[in-house]
Amino acid sequence: MDDKDALIIVNKIFKAAFLVENKASLDDIYKKYAFDIKLPRKVYDKETHEETYTDFDNATNFITKDNMEQIDSKKGFMLEKQDIKSLDQLLNIWESINTITTNRCYNSSYVSKSDTIYDSNYVYNCTNCSNCNHIIFCDGCGNSEYLLASQRSGNCTFSIRVDDSSNCSNSYSVICSNKISNSLFIQDCFNLDECMFCSHIANKKYCICNMQYESAEYFAIKKLIIEWIVNS
Repeated sequence: MDDKDALIIVNKIFKAAFLVENKASLDDIYKKYAFDIKLPRKVYDKETHEETYTDFDNATNFITKDNMEQIDSKKGFMLEKQDIKSLDQLLNIWESINTITTNRCYNSSYVSKSDTIYDSNYVYNCTNCSNCNHIIFCDGCGNSEYLLASQRSGNCTFSIRVDDSSNCSNSYSVICSNKISNSLFIQDCFNLDECMFCSHIANKKYCICNMQYESAEYFAIKKLIIEWIVNS
């Protein structure tokens, strides 16, 4: 899973959510859509000095999961008993063995620049996600696929910037909502399809700013909004 693979996934999400091709680089995608999401940071394995990723903020010594498992199978991590003569000596020993395991991915494949990933495939720079496929820059998501720059959400597909929500599809910027499809800028709503800039409403279609529109005028405005999102 490399940057090229990640951009292919991003483009599929863009086509579903925005109905346009993505022309931005992966770095620009991160800066524009994932700038406020807590993602794994780059660190280095203490033994091999190879690049690796962790979701620990304050630790300083690291070891990749693969390297840890290799050492454990060959010689283990037990030390010969020493006579401890000072607290400093004890703390120095602790410092030498206290390495944080990184790249913790379990029952997962095609995972890159990520930490704490479970039962997932095709994951790029994500953390604390499970049962997901084709996700980029996500934190705390589950049972989702083709998700970009989203947090603490589940059962979502082909969406961007979905936070604290569930059952969302083909949507952008959805917060604290459920059953949202083909919509943009939704906050605290339920069961909306083709709505934009709506808050605290339910069971609606073709609404903009909580106002009801006809389908033709709705889609004319939506086209302008998508151009503004993508090109701004």
